[in-house]
Amino acid sequence: MLRVSRRLAACLSILASAQAAVDVSPATAPRMEFTPLAPGTYQLQAIQSVEDATLLDERARAVRLSALTQGKITLLTFFYTYCVDPLGCPFAHQTLTLLRERILRDRELAREVRFVGISCDPGTDTPDVLARYAMDFTTDSRFEWRFLTARSVSALLPVLDDFGQDVSVDVDESGRATRALHHMLKVFLIDHRGRVREIYSLAYLQPQVMLNDIRTLYLERRSGLAGARTAARRAQ
Repeated sequence: MLRVSRRLAACLSILASAQAAVDVSPATAPRMEFTPLAPGTYQLQAIQSVEDATLLDERARAVRLSALTQGKITLLTFFYTYCVDPLGCPFAHQTLTLLRERILRDRELAREVRFVGISCDPGTDTPDVLARYAMDFTTDSRFEWRFLTARSVSALLPVLDDFGQDVSVDVDESGRATRALHHMLKVFLIDHRGRVREIYSLAYLQPQVMLNDIRTLYLERRSGLAGARTAARRAQ
């Protein structure tokens, strides 16, 4: 896995905690021009298993990451609440919101999918800050959308390392850390068993592409469960 620079820990620790209110308008991301394959007509290879960790939710409760990366199909992304890059965190959450609307059209599928966001600046994004931020995304009780932070940067670093999520902090002319974070936008598709099956970059962050991949994993799981039941009956 890619290693996250330990300098990040020192830089994040001195970022200001106050966030200016910024109105981020929706942006248009570059698109790959292709027709997504129909769900269930292709396979998604397992890339890696997600390592467990202890994080905090918006109520400051300790949460095992494995509890939110297993048992359902999970889309996981890293973010920070004060991001103003129109093609960064705001765009990712806008896209996920559109995707959620499509998923909710299928009640059975909606019960099998969750979204998880992990802050990459725990010094600023405390549970209280997360709770306010999450209000824009978690009001629909029909869908599980969770937001997490960490007790410290040192507690977050192993998670960033595991996902290969690099984060850097801009510095000013004097070399002092600014409030600008940079991280490559990635969304991780994780199956019921806690295995990463796809990683979406900006160009592939398209609701229909992700929906088809989610349905493919959903059909794969249903097929596996049906096969297990058939084998059990034959063994009786």
